[in-house]
Formats: sequence, structure tokens, C-alpha cells
Amino acid sequence: MAAVRRYGPAVLLALVGAAILRVSLFSDLYLRYVQAGLRPYLVASGAVLVLLAVVVGTLVRTAGELENPHSHPDHSHGPAGPRVAWFLTLPALALLLFPPPALGSYSAEREAAQRSARGIGTFPALPAGNPLDLTLGEFGSRAVYDSGRSLRGRTVRLTGFVTRDADGTWYVTRLLVSCCAADATTAKTEVRGAGAPPVDTWVAVTGTWHPQGELGSAAAWPPVLDATSVQRVRQPDNPYEKR
Repeated sequence: MAAVRRYGPAVLLALVGAAILRVSLFSDLYLRYVQAGLRPYLVASGAVLVLLAVVVGTLVRTAGELENPHSHPDHSHGPAGPRVAWFLTLPALALLLFPPPALGSYSAEREAAQRSARGIGTFPALPAGNPLDLTLGEFGSRAVYDSGRSLRGRTVRLTGFVTRDADGTWYVTRLLVSCCAADATTAKTEVRGAGAPPVDTWVAVTGTWHPQGELGSAAAWPPVLDATSVQRVRQPDNPYEKR
């Protein structure tokens, strides 16, 4: 038991470091929580923690070998301290063994749908070709604020997960992040003309923009898409759009 307490800090450092490396170096799971550009920092921090665990473990072992076997150990911290500290291993083990999923419909529905006008104006011309793949953020911005109506007459394809209102209205939704999942905001488009798949199902919806409301007004949000097809797709490695 004494050995377990003695090596506790090293074990904790190793678990946290291994968990970070698991989601950032050995998989793309980190994309559920932060932007892709932060990967090098996660890998570096995970490697440093593992290295510190090795150093701490080595120092503890060396100190134990040099300790006088007839001396009395110092109990000034008491047994409760180390035992409580072991609870810190639970989040690390959870991340290592059961990484939390990406944010989904619950997080999207928590954000209020009220949006003020951000400035109405013209947008750059869209590329040629149909269907045109757009992010939910770009589609929503053009639908609500583009005085040039660049979406008119274009067939677009939007990819996201399904959310629903209590009245059965459903949306293709994506969460937008600047840095990490903690600052996520919602981009969504109401889908008409097609049945709703189960909530949180990832889909690619193809259709045409359905204008409604005055530009920049609450009546124009959320934008509407008249669907011609809805296909189930695999959740992308990076489930978020960059804000």
C-alpha cells in the first residue's frame, strides 16, 4: 500500500499524458474537443507529462533505495491525502478508455435562435457547378444577409446532424467553434420536403434555398432548404465547422 501511495503522482501523470496522446497522437478523437491546429500542442503536452511521470517514478525509486530501512516514515500528510488524490485518476481513465462523444443535438438546442443583423451586404460569387457543397455557416450567412441573393437558383448540399423541434420541424445542424468545443455555437437549416431521420443522425441534404423573411431579420432565421434528397453519411473526423 505504501508503494502505491509513493508512486501515485507518477501514475497520475502517466495516465493523463497517455490519455492526451491517445486522442491527439494515435487518433483523431481530439477533433471532438478542439480545432485541428491545436494538435501539436496536445501531443507535446502529453509527451511532457509522460516524461515527467518517468522522472518522478525514477526519483521516488531512488529515494526509496537510499532510505534507511529502520527509519520511521513521515506521516505528516496522513493517509487521506493520497487516497483523495487517486480520485484525480478517474477523469484521465475516462478519457483514456471512454472518450466523450462530440457535441450534438442537446448542445445545439441550448443556444437561443435569436440573432441580430450582422450587416447586410453582397458576398463573393459562388463557384460554378451543382450541387454545390457549402458549410452550414456559409449557407446561413448568405441566406440571411446576402443582398445579392447568390443562393437563388442554386442546388446546394449541406452536411450535418439532425435536430428536431417539438412540433416535428427538423434541421440539418452543425456546431461552429473558434478554439474548442467550449465556445461552440450553432448553425442550422430547416429542411422541408423530406422526412426526418432520427435525431443526431449525420446526413447530407441536397436541395434549393427557400427565401423567407426580410434580410437580417429574425424571420429570416433559421434559413430553409427545400430538399430533393437526404442521404445518411458517416460522421466526419472533424464534426465541427470553423467559426
